Amino acid sequence: MGAWESFSGRIRSPSAVTWLVIVAVGLTVWGLRSARLLEGAETAAYDWFIRLRPTASASDPRVTLVTITETDILDQGGWPLSDEVIARTLDTLLRYGPRAVGLDIYRDIPVPPGTAKLNATFKDPRIVVVTKFAEGASPGVRAPAVLRGTEQVGFNDIVLDPGGTVRRGLIFLDDGRTTLYSFALRLALPYLQAEGVTPRADPSDPRYLRLGRVTIRPLEPNDGGYVAADTRGYQFLLDFRDGPGLFPSVNLATLLAGRADPRLIRGKIVLIGIVADSIKDDFYTPHSGGFEVVRHVPGVAIHATITSQLLRIGLDGIAPMATPSEATKVVWIFLWSALGGAVGFRLRSPVRLALAASGGLLALGLGDFVLFLRGWWMPLVPPAMSWLLSATAITAYLSHQETLERAALMRLFSRHVSKEVAEAMWQQRDQFADGRRPRPQGLIATALFTDLTGYSTVSETLSPELLMEWLNEYMEAMARQVSAHGGVIKQYAGDSIVAVFGVPVARHSEGEIAQDAINAVNTALAMETALRELNRRWRDQHRPTTGMRVGIFTGPAVAGMLGSAERSEYVVVGDTVNTAARLEQFDKSLFAPDPDVHPCRILIGETTLRCLGDQFETDRVGAFALRGKEHTVGVYRVIARLRADRPAMAQEVQR
Repeated sequence: MGAWESFSGRIRSPSAVTWLVIVAVGLTVWGLRSARLLEGAETAAYDWFIRLRPTASASDPRVTLVTITETDILDQGGWPLSDEVIARTLDTLLRYGPRAVGLDIYRDIPVPPGTAKLNATFKDPRIVVVTKFAEGASPGVRAPAVLRGTEQVGFNDIVLDPGGTVRRGLIFLDDGRTTLYSFALRLALPYLQAEGVTPRADPSDPRYLRLGRVTIRPLEPNDGGYVAADTRGYQFLLDFRDGPGLFPSVNLATLLAGRADPRLIRGKIVLIGIVADSIKDDFYTPHSGGFEVVRHVPGVAIHATITSQLLRIGLDGIAPMATPSEATKVVWIFLWSALGGAVGFRLRSPVRLALAASGGLLALGLGDFVLFLRGWWMPLVPPAMSWLLSATAITAYLSHQETLERAALMRLFSRHVSKEVAEAMWQQRDQFADGRRPRPQGLIATALFTDLTGYSTVSETLSPELLMEWLNEYMEAMARQVSAHGGVIKQYAGDSIVAVFGVPVARHSEGEIAQDAINAVNTALAMETALRELNRRWRDQHRPTTGMRVGIFTGPAVAGMLGSAERSEYVVVGDTVNTAARLEQFDKSLFAPDPDVHPCRILIGETTLRCLGDQFETDRVGAFALRGKEHTVGVYRVIARLRADRPAMAQEVQR
């Protein structure tokens, strides 16, 4: 039983509970993340970082858009545009000398007139057309018949996250028979090859694509803030470095009228796509949120973004956003849980905790953003939750424990000590308390015993009600003096009072021990003054007067809890306490108290006298073997205080 109590005490210690909370919070947050409950917040943080990051001063000059606007549709007689208009558009662009032209308009079904002319134009190897991947119940959209099976076809499927936001680029798909290239990759390859960059397998892992000196690692289902994401095909994170604006563009009417700036087309990658509101081909991007008006980005601009990033990878050596391993994310989350627990353990003030929590979140956000700028998408929401939950839980637990401990200690002492002493006890609770139970400790204390003279006679002359009123008035006046001088009342026994000085906070210096003895003697003298005033008032009220005997002794004692789990009491035991009681009872006829002049007889032991210095007038009574004692004790009588100034503790209490 003792071993179990010792173990249960250890696991309930603040440090053990702190570690348990740290682990529990880390596991809880990791569980929430694994259940995909934090994915939306994590991807929102990714968008926020995208918007905060400085964007390029200008869009990628290597990519140009030819946009088909609402006005262009009206000018050409409606939608879809005829094969003749498409052919004329392609022919016009090809005369300017682009490196690649991408047609982001489906042409699986001819739209005469001009079909033959368009098929002839398609034979130019610089042209890339789109197809849609067939999957499940969706038949997809085939490429023009004349280009099927050639390298001039790329799928234009766009990966959407929950909520419809585009954050990932797709460059390969596998239909089970062949590997299909994306529209953006088909456009980027001719440009890269012209610059001497050809795609090849990564030397360390042939499954990975390498462009220039950068390997594009395919996105895994749990990378970044994703959990069990659909990462089929070959996906990578888009960085949107070109900002929320469109690429350099020219509308269809301007191009066909021959007014396009040749510098926008010559040697560039040109994408042709629809931007008209009546033809819905718009998507959300990370730039669509924030404080700006929500911006829809046309599909052709999404493909231009992917193409531009592939060019930066191959030519500029800018790698896609990297993500940490699962093990690193676990460590990151538990690290912030530990930091939060440490802060909660150290800072138990709600105000300081709020400031520290805010500072921690700011540090985490800034740290993650700096890493983001360096190309790493680190978790933000899970560690932030771990930080806050751990710090809050630990602070709440410790505050609750402190409240219970303080209530328990105050229940033991608050009625018997001054507010200053009670607060000092709380501030130094680690020295004498273990949780809510004072731990046994040896100390040097000064015990004070009092007893009334003639109490039996008084109790015979008064009714029980009047006797209780009379006794309570006396006890209240005496208790005030004990509290005012830093003592602790340990017992009321009939007409007796037992007080102790030097508990519950143990004294460690001779000066502190001496001060306790001085305080005890000052208490006895103050009791005498208070009793003299009581006797004067009682006599005027025709009530009994009384005298009092006081015994004071200084020496070693043991303080702690005594009793059962259901009923216990803080006690101070030892020969010192017994000797003080014997001094009070010593020869009751000696120096009998006079209720009017000297209503209090104060006897002290020699150990107490040595602590008093020259502050008091005393008389030696003699050395006696007190009742129940084998050794003699030097007995002295305290007559009065010699100095006018009061002890430091009494002065402190008065202030």
